[in-house]
Amino acid sequence: MTKDQKEHLFILIKSLTKSEKRQFKLFVNRMGSNLDSKFLNLFNLLEKSDCYDEKLILKKGIVTKQQLSNLKAHLYKQILISLRLNPANKNIRLQIREQLDFATILYQKGLYRQSLKLLEKSKNIAIKNEEKYTAYEIVELEKVIESQYITRSLSNRTQILVSQSDELISQNDIASKLSNLSLHLYEKLIKAGYAKSDDEFRELTKFFYERLPNIDSENLGFREKLWYFKAHVWYSFLIQDFLSSYKFSSKWVDMFENDPKMISIHPVFYLKGNNYLLESLTLIKYPEKFKSTLDKMIDQTKGPEFPDNENLQTLIFLYVYNNWFNYYNFQGNFDKAKEIVPEVLSGIDKFKSQIDPHHIMVFYYKIACSYFGLEDYENCILYLNRIISNKHLKMREDLLCFTRVLNVIAHYEAGFDYHLDVHLRETYKFLIKMNDLHEVQKAMIRFVKKLGDIYPHDLKQSFIDLYKELKQYEEDPYERRSFLYLDILSWLESHIFNRPIGEIIREKSKNLNRKEKSSRVVF
Repeated sequence: MTKDQKEHLFILIKSLTKSEKRQFKLFVNRMGSNLDSKFLNLFNLLEKSDCYDEKLILKKGIVTKQQLSNLKAHLYKQILISLRLNPANKNIRLQIREQLDFATILYQKGLYRQSLKLLEKSKNIAIKNEEKYTAYEIVELEKVIESQYITRSLSNRTQILVSQSDELISQNDIASKLSNLSLHLYEKLIKAGYAKSDDEFRELTKFFYERLPNIDSENLGFREKLWYFKAHVWYSFLIQDFLSSYKFSSKWVDMFENDPKMISIHPVFYLKGNNYLLESLTLIKYPEKFKSTLDKMIDQTKGPEFPDNENLQTLIFLYVYNNWFNYYNFQGNFDKAKEIVPEVLSGIDKFKSQIDPHHIMVFYYKIACSYFGLEDYENCILYLNRIISNKHLKMREDLLCFTRVLNVIAHYEAGFDYHLDVHLRETYKFLIKMNDLHEVQKAMIRFVKKLGDIYPHDLKQSFIDLYKELKQYEEDPYERRSFLYLDILSWLESHIFNRPIGEIIREKSKNLNRKEKSSRVVF
């Protein structure tokens, strides 16, 4: 990783918009003494630089080497203060916290009545907008002030504050337990992956229900329901119960659509809910519903009420283009997938500071699959090599497995016989080191191992044998996910029946759409 990528101050400055840079300079220049301040000079230098160069900073004489660290920390803090004051960043959470800060200042000045009035107003806004952790903070400060504000007029005020405090403690406790459970499930997914056997299914089920609070979901508030559905979505994904993941992600998205103001208050959760819903629709093969859901999400993000910031722009880019790839590849519409490749590469470059390497490699894999469907094997290999050559990559093992297998198949299809033996050996060595292989993966390892030794006149029978072996796992609850990463069955069919792979996938997609219209999934 380069120095400028690790330099947080430089990254922050480069992330600023033109209006944010202009506001920062106005913020600094409001006092004449700041015109020549060292930190503003440092800001101006870094703003114009293409990369972080400490030697250049010292050469300009802005600051000594001993003072540089403190100056950078001071500039970083001033930029954050300026951003906090920017009206564009005034979301409801910041507004509530600002009012809480003002009330604290008034309390410290002994202006108890003014402080309580401000706290009451901000507390109502916090509760209305499901900011219950902040609401609890406000109630606790109200209790402190009431205990010192001697007016002998507490009357039923004590009972009101105590009741509010108890209710918020209960609601926050439920939300905390559900968010903890959700985080534990996500950790299990990252470390161990999806359930691969009945034993793992039972272990995950026991883990989930032992930690799930005993609550009636219908009586929960918006925020608590959100965490309740999220925990169930993760659990459903882990045990590969895709209908349940569809059910709970649908409930998650429906919550926002039934209360539209929450979309602008919690846009990240709205986007994530839609992304999980789209993934579920891919897994249960429901293309028509997938398209309408994706279109609705895109329309919502383009609306005037939807917030606009770098974090949301990054998430929108990730979720929209990942799901367009899923849709086009699933439909066998590889020409359409190819059309969005330049937009994706441009977005990767634009958001490279916000997107982690794993998501970039997932994009490369999907691009490679699109080129494979177009029988453009050289471009397919080009993008697969970007994944394989990344020695520092932290990527899910199952995706790395299919990257290697697709690379061998692409070399085979491209007729790169000279390199094929090398790739066969490397792929075989990589695959046998994998932990907890699925039956599909084991069958593919055996096929890859002997691929180089199969005589041309025996190839068709070898394809038929592998097809029969893999076909039995297509609906297996622990194996079927493998066919989503790499449509090996369609590739085998293309060789067995001597037809283009794209044509076979498109035909399957048409059959799915017909089945979908005759049998809707209802909960």
